[in-house]
Amino acid sequence: MKELFAILIGAMLVENFVLTKFLGICPFLGVSKKTSTALGMSGAVVFVLVLSQAVTWFVYEYMLKPNNLEYLQTITFILVIATLVQFVEIVLKKLIPTLYKSLGVYLPLITTNCAVLGSALIFVERDYTFVESVVFGFAAGLGFTLALILFSGIRERLETADIPEAFKGMPITLIAASLVSVTFIGFAGLIIS
Repeated sequence: MKELFAILIGAMLVENFVLTKFLGICPFLGVSKKTSTALGMSGAVVFVLVLSQAVTWFVYEYMLKPNNLEYLQTITFILVIATLVQFVEIVLKKLIPTLYKSLGVYLPLITTNCAVLGSALIFVERDYTFVESVVFGFAAGLGFTLALILFSGIRERLETADIPEAFKGMPITLIAASLVSVTFIGFAGLIIS
């Protein structure tokens, strides 16, 4: 149980994909203008991360590994992730069309989101069990959610702030993102024993 807690806290804070590993920056910057779209994207990413971790673990352990096809892991994982993202896209389009429209091009970009592929590759590297892999995917998704919600709040506040003209738009966004990132890198010294 302690190992699962360490994986949970580690993936959320210490190894936050967006703010310490700089994976998933495109949706982080793209949909963090409003908290509502950030919540929608976060939910989709958490869903895809958890399901992709579960499915890719089985594919790796029961198809690739026994047949010495580990070298196909990246392409196989991308295919699994793309299928899951298509499923999420169909469900959102049918059930929540306003969220589907507000996410726009960033929803299909979950397929190429480095955080999703990165989490699948990390569980292989660390030789996680099925449960550890799913917890890691869930925690990575929560970390992504935390980063996205936190940053969307900052960006909403920046819209009304008195910012020098030269820093308006993307420059102040990148400065704010770097400052938030520095705070999360401070968790790197956190040891759970």
